[in-house]
Amino acid sequence: MHHVKDTPTKSELAQQELGPGDTLDLENYDPYAEFGGEEERRKLEKRLLLKLDLRMSILIIIYILNYIDRNNASAARLRGFETDLGLKGEQFATILSILYVGYILMQVPSNMLLAWMGKPSLYLPICVAIWGTISILTGITQNFVGALLTRFMLGFVEAAFFPGALFLLSKWYKREELGLRTALLYCGNLISNAFGPLIAAGILDTMEGKLGNRAWRWLFFIEGAMTVFVAILAIAILPDFPETSRFLSPAERKLAILRMAEDTGKTDQQAVGEGVFVGFKLAMLDNKVWMLALGLTAQVVGLSFNAYFPTLTSTLGYSRTISLLLCAPPWFFATICAFVWARHSDKTLERTWHITASLCIGLVGFIIGMSTQITGARYVALFLQAQSYSGFICYFAWMSNSIIRPVSKRAVALAFINAFSQLGNVAGSYVWSDHWKPSFLNSYAITTSCFGAALLIIFSFRLVLMRINKQIEAIEAVYPGDPWDAPTEDGEPRDEALNVKRGFRYAL
Repeated sequence: MHHVKDTPTKSELAQQELGPGDTLDLENYDPYAEFGGEEERRKLEKRLLLKLDLRMSILIIIYILNYIDRNNASAARLRGFETDLGLKGEQFATILSILYVGYILMQVPSNMLLAWMGKPSLYLPICVAIWGTISILTGITQNFVGALLTRFMLGFVEAAFFPGALFLLSKWYKREELGLRTALLYCGNLISNAFGPLIAAGILDTMEGKLGNRAWRWLFFIEGAMTVFVAILAIAILPDFPETSRFLSPAERKLAILRMAEDTGKTDQQAVGEGVFVGFKLAMLDNKVWMLALGLTAQVVGLSFNAYFPTLTSTLGYSRTISLLLCAPPWFFATICAFVWARHSDKTLERTWHITASLCIGLVGFIIGMSTQITGARYVALFLQAQSYSGFICYFAWMSNSIIRPVSKRAVALAFINAFSQLGNVAGSYVWSDHWKPSFLNSYAITTSCFGAALLIIFSFRLVLMRINKQIEAIEAVYPGDPWDAPTEDGEPRDEALNVKRGFRYAL
């Protein structure tokens, strides 16, 4: 007669495979048994993160190229782009803003498709290759309509990358790791603002008239070709999700899944195609998602000087080439600030004050910019304004930390928040009008107001999370297990924000 075990041992629990949506019994579960002890697991986790970081690093290169391709029209503007295409009035601003129409429309469907496919190593690089090709085609346009169409299509395919990259990072990294990785990804944006003008200056100064083409056309040809080349490399480098990636050993894959389960109490694994539209509904009905979207939009308008940085440096009174070169130092400074700021935010698991301090420093830059015409002071103001991205990046980590489950909801929420915020880029395209040069007093007044609105929303969101944390504490005070297992008074399902493991608190 065989003896049947009612309760598995800790070692047997460690060997169990985790299914879709399974919950770990963290009180009985031994997180080290399968890996040979705590020290061996720590070594394995270190190797896993190193492997993962090396592969994810290509996202930084892609993001650099993403913003170079998006912002090269501003550099081309200094070398005949407007004249050759016969642009008049606000047509250049329209060419910049039209990109965000497709960008806004496609982000949520794109992340829903990515969550359903489960193959970011194919989906994202294909989109990157397509936008690189479209960027090349911008170089052959002959008029306003041609440029408008290529920029419109560019927005459609670029929409896949950033929310898809955020979603991919959130599938691999724990809460205390996510801020730094988000910062490193977004440093691609900041570095592109530094290197983009340097690359543009080199191309625009050396390629004029080559093979009968203007230098600004070569700018689109060369930078678009670089993007296509990196996209091909990304197919072999970029990982899929933890459950399906092939570059990991079985032990590493199990550890990757368990890390995320230990962080929130459930695995991210889902059946293919399951829950995507449910996730959309949950995201749209969550007030936190809308608050985050409004806060991010206000910051995006405030940061709209990004696309017009060459125009701002040109008001300092130097030559076109020097104006492009002057763009680089503020963005190198911003990159260093963002890295240090995000790392400290991760270590302390604090978001609000890291975000607000950075935005307040940016406000000082705006005030200096609108109140003086002294060249040195205005250039220093650009450094202060550029470092505002440190807070902006911490905000992205806060978004991922605050929308945790289910995974389909997180995919839609991250895409929707980022897509909604691009309305700020549409508006921002008209904030820095040539009519307001050289002081840009009205422009700075608008960005100052938007940062003020963002600060109000940030503090309001902090209060919402504090209230949720108190609700979790109240449940734990009367129920000995995990809050998601606690019964409700009326028997109705509780807010999914409260469906967390015991001891979990939202980062403030």
